[in-house]
Amino acid sequence: MKNADKYSGRKGLNIDTNFAKTIDLVHRAMDVSLLRRSVIANNLANAEVPNFKRSDVNFETELKKALESEKNAPAIEMSRTKDQHISNWQPLDYRNVQPRRVVDFNSASNNNGNNVDVDHELMAGLENQMLYSLLAQAANFEFNQVNLVLR
Repeated sequence: MKNADKYSGRKGLNIDTNFAKTIDLVHRAMDVSLLRRSVIANNLANAEVPNFKRSDVNFETELKKALESEKNAPAIEMSRTKDQHISNWQPLDYRNVQPRRVVDFNSASNNNGNNVDVDHELMAGLENQMLYSLLAQAANFEFNQVNLVLR
């Protein structure tokens, strides 16, 4: 199954409505939030392990680039006479953006070489939990809007 179809559950899902795109984005963000939760838990569990380097999850920046690439089409798009020719603009498909787990080697280390700051991780966990709740409320709101239309 292609990356674009991973979250849809169906092959060839055409996301052309605002509702479907919003639900898909919320679903992806909730999946990333769950991944981030496990990464934070792993960081906290290894807070006292010598030479352990904390990890983080990168997703939002790449997703923002992909969503902005859809809007930033050039004024004139060059036509291609052959499929082998390179186009002057190719939008990024946000459905191909995947979360990346990144090890942090740059932050300051403790005396034992470990760079996990427990207070920072607890705050990141709280922020992540609040974000997940907000995303669940956003999904609920979208489905409530559809319910109102169907009544």
